[in-house]
Amino acid sequence: MGWKTINGKPVFIKNKGTGAVVAGVVALGVFASAGGAVSLSGGAVAGEVAGTEVSVQLRARKAEGQKAARKGDNHGAWQRMGLRQVRQSVRQQVECVAASFGEVREFFTRTRCSSLERMMFAIVDEAGNTAVVSVVWVGLGTAGDARDFEALMGRQGSGDIRPLGAPVLELADVEFTGLRYGSDRDGRSVTVAEAENAVGSGFDHDTLDAIAEVAAYLPRL
Repeated sequence: MGWKTINGKPVFIKNKGTGAVVAGVVALGVFASAGGAVSLSGGAVAGEVAGTEVSVQLRARKAEGQKAARKGDNHGAWQRMGLRQVRQSVRQQVECVAASFGEVREFFTRTRCSSLERMMFAIVDEAGNTAVVSVVWVGLGTAGDARDFEALMGRQGSGDIRPLGAPVLELADVEFTGLRYGSDRDGRSVTVAEAENAVGSGFDHDTLDAIAEVAAYLPRL
């Protein structure tokens, strides 16, 4: 836990996948383009109210997006977020130890990993902001191993599975920080998703985190 600066904004990071509290910033993100601008007139109180309204909208849209993703409706999931998918890489299967680092790699050296597949895609909003999303599907030997792996991945600084590079989408490469993260577990399988801004784009932290949490519910394509 602690304060970090992301895109010049102070953010209190709680954990992977648990979101963050943004101090002094009204998170407009997708909703400025999909639902109209939020007025900030009236000083700090109006800003706090507007920020709360946007946060409530974001949570609602994320829940609707996750529901659609659970049903296998990829297009509907992003539509409910005010987004659309524009590019996608071919899914690639790799060896777990070779594709990971840090404590995650150590976990794979002592715990059987039956499969690991990676994919990357790009999504945009109406304003042209672009997010790069990495999704990884991991198969483990037992449901207990899957639970332990998800818990490890959810701890910031524990390492990661290396995402495919953004150049596979013909975009400039981006660094995946693990700060915008989502996961889902189903029996012995764990899905991990991360989201970052493409170069020159301006999604805020909370919106990127919501994008990752929706992406983690997408079915294997």
